[in-house]
Amino acid sequence: MNQDEPTEITEKNTVGEVSNIAPESTHAGDINTTSNTNVTPSDKHADHDCGCMNNQEYNSMQRSYIYAIGRIRPVFRSLAVEKEYAQVLGKSDTSGLTDMQALKEVLLKKENRYLLRQICWVLNIEGLDAYVLQPLDLDDLEYFINAFHPPHEPSDVNVVIGVKGSNCDPHLCGGLSLPIAIVTNIYSFDVDFLIKNIPKPQRQDEKKFRETSKEIFYRIIQLADNFGTMDVHRAVNYLAVRYSAIYAKSAEMFLDGNSLSAVEVVPSRLSLSRKIVDVIFTYVDRKSDVISKFFVRVDVTEEFPFLVTKLSPYFDR
Repeated sequence: MNQDEPTEITEKNTVGEVSNIAPESTHAGDINTTSNTNVTPSDKHADHDCGCMNNQEYNSMQRSYIYAIGRIRPVFRSLAVEKEYAQVLGKSDTSGLTDMQALKEVLLKKENRYLLRQICWVLNIEGLDAYVLQPLDLDDLEYFINAFHPPHEPSDVNVVIGVKGSNCDPHLCGGLSLPIAIVTNIYSFDVDFLIKNIPKPQRQDEKKFRETSKEIFYRIIQLADNFGTMDVHRAVNYLAVRYSAIYAKSAEMFLDGNSLSAVEVVPSRLSLSRKIVDVIFTYVDRKSDVISKFFVRVDVTEEFPFLVTKLSPYFDR
């Protein structure tokens, strides 16, 4: 798909959706939570990086940005690493813990950090392994393990922001040959907790609004082929986790008897020196078939998308 072509996601019989991570205080409608983890790149290179990239290459590479929503999971780099972990596990007190909880417990111990450096972290999106995650600094591995929350619940979600690199050497990451995501920011959050932080419109029923918000969120993150690299997908993913107004508007439209029929992303007329897209939400009245559209502009020029204009009515030109 060409990133300059309009991308339309059409579904019928819509219901609601969920919310959000780390607010940007300059934008009205952001959802305030404290369940995020910031990873800041530094000049120290991570030497466990699947053998693909160093800092000089990173600084000179042509940037292909990632803003992806999924779940991270650990992978042993080799059979030898797995066997070493098994020996360490046998000497640890992990009674009452699941396998994944025991893994996290072991890796969090300072004396086992050598094992943590031998773990690959993979972002899984909708059941498919999408990226091998690479920090720019070994110290940032702590953020990876902290973002891993076993046992996985359906509402556990991670957001990865970074730069797409070359493919990982399969010999260095448990046989996986996936694109590397060089991570500059990683969020972990519980969807149910985040839903509670979405401001509820005054005339909305509390329970109905939360149900609506939750369904909308899951619809967005389940969009086909959304690996968070195309500008259109980065914009939609950004709005899904950062902009609560889309949930409030959808709940309002549902209350008035409308369905969310499509989400369309098109280049904005304001795109001159920067990449700006219009994300258009189309609602159809269930009785009269009257169409109502609302849109929000998002700047996707650089690694961190941001809001250009707030949600407002959209008129076809």
